[in-house]
Amino acid sequence: MDAQLLGVLRGLHTLDLNAEPALQTRARWLVMDTLGCIMAGLRAEPVTRLAQGAAAADPGSFRFTPDAGVGLSAANAAMVLAMAACWDEACEGHAGAHGRPGVAALAALLPMASRLTYGQFLHGLVVGYEVGARMGASLRINKGMHVDGNWPALGAAAAVAHALGLSPEQIAHAVQVAACQLPMSLYLPVRSGATARNTYLGHAAQLGQSAALAVAGGITAPAGAVAEYAQIGLGKPPVPFDASQGFELLQGYFKPYAAVRHVHYGALAAHALRLSLEVSKIDRVVLQVYEEATIYCGNRAPQTPLQAQFSLSFGLAAMLRWGRLDPWVYREPQFQDPLLRALEGKVQVQVDAPWTQQQQRGARVLIDCSDGTRHEHVITAVPGDAQMPFTEPELRDKFLSYCEGSLPAAQAADWAAQLLHAPLDARPFPFWHSPQEKTPC
Repeated sequence: MDAQLLGVLRGLHTLDLNAEPALQTRARWLVMDTLGCIMAGLRAEPVTRLAQGAAAADPGSFRFTPDAGVGLSAANAAMVLAMAACWDEACEGHAGAHGRPGVAALAALLPMASRLTYGQFLHGLVVGYEVGARMGASLRINKGMHVDGNWPALGAAAAVAHALGLSPEQIAHAVQVAACQLPMSLYLPVRSGATARNTYLGHAAQLGQSAALAVAGGITAPAGAVAEYAQIGLGKPPVPFDASQGFELLQGYFKPYAAVRHVHYGALAAHALRLSLEVSKIDRVVLQVYEEATIYCGNRAPQTPLQAQFSLSFGLAAMLRWGRLDPWVYREPQFQDPLLRALEGKVQVQVDAPWTQQQQRGARVLIDCSDGTRHEHVITAVPGDAQMPFTEPELRDKFLSYCEGSLPAAQAADWAAQLLHAPLDARPFPFWHSPQEKTPC
């Protein structure tokens, strides 16, 4: 794996984003979408309290907005950024990696971004994403584990190491340093509804930062650490590392809904049926879906938002009840709405064997009503999939809606315009740092 990783890093090191317009656009979209999720997540009380406590205990220079008060250290900012990004479960992902390669890389990079041009920031993010996505496909976690506290740290290490100006060989060493100490994160908080899961990506971002800084300071790493981790930590050899040409970022997805990607297929099918029936007359709902969705999102009668975000039945019922699946659904009183809860209890989840065998994602929803009617709809793609790509206006609208309550509308629109269209040599980045703040050369 070491030689393949180094080959990928050497290719990425000389990447010219101007020569790859589709990749550059996708990277800009990733930044905007993730920042929108961060702005929404920062409104959650636990995230706010963590940010305030971290600023008091360990003040730093990073601020989410110019008027954000006491700043955070780079490490604490990475934790808060990553936690906020995944709080409502509306952030990006990559099906092949079975996780989200972008969040930890962006959270690790953003606190140091005032020292970078926008192009340098995007380049580092692409490097981190490409490493993270490939590591996610190679390091297949075991049952009972959660990906967020695992391989994303390797992408974060690559992103920060590249932004520090390290060579491909040094970036590979930073990845190996992180691999020597990858945590074993549990799926247990998701089942129980505990929000400890939301710290996993923050820990990954912090580990990536420290590994890159360590190598920049002269710390060395053993060869073969990633493969050794797979054998000892996961109990199996890694899947062969994909060193082929092409960009994994172009295969990633954005989410139209605030829920795990597996939930989207049934939710979209329910949305298609909603207007053709009377919700109060629903007697029975059957959701047929691929097996992986039932493994990760089998929570029933969820009592916390995190449990609900990993619940096939809740996402489907929420779409039938409200016609939407966004952060609003997880707030009271709508979260405990009696009709919503009754609908969730009527959902029967079944595994579709052909989809499972073909590794095809999709959902079939069948609804029987008390008036004798039967309704059926099949979904094999949702917005954000390769066959149903998002458009820039759709992602911009999502960003603006997620910023409501965190930023004035005019400021959010200005951020969107800059993130989408600012030149690569724009400095400083983030653009919202105070104009009086001097940026190191």
